[in-house]
Amino acid sequence: MKVTYYGHSCFSVQTKDVNILFDPFIRPNALAAHINVEEIKPDIILLTHGHWDHIADLMEIVKNSGAKVVSNFEIVTWLQNEGLTDLHPMNIGGSWKFDWGKVKYVNAIHSSSMPDGAYGGIPGGFVVITDEGNFYYSGDTALALDFQMIGEEFDLDFCVLPIGDNFTMGVSDAIVCADFVQCDKVIGVHYDTFPPITINHEKAKAEFEEMEKELILMKIGSSWEL
Repeated sequence: MKVTYYGHSCFSVQTKDVNILFDPFIRPNALAAHINVEEIKPDIILLTHGHWDHIADLMEIVKNSGAKVVSNFEIVTWLQNEGLTDLHPMNIGGSWKFDWGKVKYVNAIHSSSMPDGAYGGIPGGFVVITDEGNFYYSGDTALALDFQMIGEEFDLDFCVLPIGDNFTMGVSDAIVCADFVQCDKVIGVHYDTFPPITINHEKAKAEFEEMEKELILMKIGSSWEL
């Protein structure tokens, strides 16, 4: 299983059976200017919510790849009206078994609206179960006791959590979240893109290490293999 980071909250997970892309926001991110969006060709795209900084490159990537898009019912309906057809709607608490693995759409505490101001449904996160490993991507969220149920239900190999604070959890809450989901290997996202979410990398890593956890801060365009 290989994780590739494209900046902000956009990353892909490649297994032998599928290439999954999450929350495609690349071109508007000055830190990701070296990424060639045309080369990103996933099989499936999972969207946690409708904010611009999570779907800005969605249409172009779908056009180039033919990827199926999975998100909540309201976002899928909005995308249908935009002309997309290969879509799978979900909602909080639901799960679906694809031919490459299983996805559960879990709670997140945030807001969600589409770029045109339309209602974006309830934001969420995803637990992904594959033959090569299991992981949790929280999407944009505050810390919540709900996440304890994820740790009780799933055996996770890693999790992907926002750490930039201001709009989402910060470092200290992400550490507690990692405890809740019972996963000590964390890939940090949603940081440094805008001034309000700039972090001190070394300080953040040290805080995780002090609690006997690993914070992985990937360089944009780099990959990490499980």
